[in-house]
Amino acid sequence: MKLLETAALALMLAAFSTEAGAGAAAAPDAALHRLFHAEWDRAMREDPLTASDLGDRRFNALWPDRSLAAIARAAGEDRAALAALARIDRAALSPADQVSYDMFRWQREDSLDSHHFREYLFPLNQLGGIQTAGDYAESLRFAKLRDFEDWVKRLQSFGAYMDQTIELLRMGVRLGYTLPRVVAERIRPQIDMNIVADPTASTFYAPFKAMPTGIDAGSAARLRAAARQAILAEVIPSFERLRTFFDGTYLPHCRTTLAASSLPDGRAYYAYLVRHFTTTDLTPDQVHQIGLRQVAQIHLQMQAIVQQLGFHGSFADFLRFLRTDPRFHYSNPQDLLEAYKAEAKTIDPLLVDEFHKLPRIPWGIKVIPADQAPNTYPAYSYPPAADGSRAAYMYVNLYKPETRPKYEIPVLTCHEGRPGHALQLSLATEMTGLPRFRRFGYYNAYGEGWALYSEKLCGEMGLYRTPYEKFGALSYQSWRAARLVVDTGIHMDGWTRRRAVDYLRANTALTDQNIDTEVDRYIAWPGQSLSYMIGELTILKLRRTARARLGRHFDIKAFNDEILAGGTLPMTVLSNAVGQWIARQSQSIANPEPAAQ
Repeated sequence: MKLLETAALALMLAAFSTEAGAGAAAAPDAALHRLFHAEWDRAMREDPLTASDLGDRRFNALWPDRSLAAIARAAGEDRAALAALARIDRAALSPADQVSYDMFRWQREDSLDSHHFREYLFPLNQLGGIQTAGDYAESLRFAKLRDFEDWVKRLQSFGAYMDQTIELLRMGVRLGYTLPRVVAERIRPQIDMNIVADPTASTFYAPFKAMPTGIDAGSAARLRAAARQAILAEVIPSFERLRTFFDGTYLPHCRTTLAASSLPDGRAYYAYLVRHFTTTDLTPDQVHQIGLRQVAQIHLQMQAIVQQLGFHGSFADFLRFLRTDPRFHYSNPQDLLEAYKAEAKTIDPLLVDEFHKLPRIPWGIKVIPADQAPNTYPAYSYPPAADGSRAAYMYVNLYKPETRPKYEIPVLTCHEGRPGHALQLSLATEMTGLPRFRRFGYYNAYGEGWALYSEKLCGEMGLYRTPYEKFGALSYQSWRAARLVVDTGIHMDGWTRRRAVDYLRANTALTDQNIDTEVDRYIAWPGQSLSYMIGELTILKLRRTARARLGRHFDIKAFNDEILAGGTLPMTVLSNAVGQWIARQSQSIANPEPAAQ
């Protein structure tokens, strides 16, 4: 962040503090929303890539400021925002604003916890970072001359962004905050993919290959030349510096241990990560035990399908059959892509049976970029732009199609597409009555819990048509339950990578390609994988409560709408909101309004 912008923000918060002291008691809601507005603008300034991604073009020419001074300022501004929040009388707010107040406080306190544990010393891993920054070009809007000029400015200033990233990695080496070597080695090929002989082959050049017809030929030629020069002079040399540092300094000092608990103050750090990703007070051991119970329960359901199919052999033999029989896989990436597109079209008409309210924003299927595909998920979701300029997308992995089973396509489309992420994120984007930090924020336990719950909804909608697809859906449930065991096993109990791989091979139908990338993901991103099953179990418990309380008046459409009605929420807040909804529904049943005369 520029010094001028920081000074302006400090003046804004100082002015806010004066207003809060003089007039907050008279208008606490106005004071609260002024704070939300100021802090949202700060968030956009501090993270220009997210701003651009949301359609806010004000900072399109900038990269994030990753300097230690900027990181320290951000923590100081978080403390200032919490102090300003504390001067607002929460009791005087409306119930809706009280929810926003609590969520804002949780976010700022969580941000300070992250700073305390020095998470900024991990600016990249094999799932993303500066080495995949060129992929942003695919999701950003390039419609006007200014969009291309701003991207050229970003290319021209890329060297400073790289040097800040390298300095954070260097500090991590000095203080003992490094990635495990087993996952850091996956980053090395990603760096190399950015060092190209032809600048037009760089992912950073992609926007200039098909420029809008409204940009005149002279301007287009000038911008293409400037982009090529910036890639040659700034981008490629930056990645050469990163490669030299990575080979000579970072990799030799990477951890041989896997556990987050092996980092400085690591056990406290991992306990924080469990709280952060589950938005609960569960301990690592409690999560581990929940996982063991869930895996055992789901295994019984999977075994029943094996018996139904009349398969002769052990459970392990059946999993081996699914992983290796050619009938379950495509050999052509294009065929795999078309299968995903067909599944999406199959799902859409069924959604009216599960929801009263559906998003207006469209969604579609895209392919995961080649530089990410070998090291990332089978699929992931990408949210729509806030201004409506980009639809919601499900990105699918076509790398080694022979490792992407057909029986996983329905359940995976439900999770990443609709009714999963592509539906939930689109509805949240359309909730213009909520503060922006709630519309565009993301709590993992809620978002991933909803997507996993959506997999069950699709089963209730009849989408899993064959025993193999039903088994694939159960395998995905077992996979998420196994994550509770594996993640805590690695980071709390010191499991080896081999033990984690073997556990997933024994309890899911995932292919070896997926298992390898998944285990390395849990190693690189401790705690995140816990959010899925914990979130789903919370939603299912709420549904059982609602069904028991409301009896024949229970409406699955109304329940699903209510789960989505407040945007992304911590699990405690969601539970309270649904509890209040159940009470209102019960009251309405007990005291129906008289019919109009």
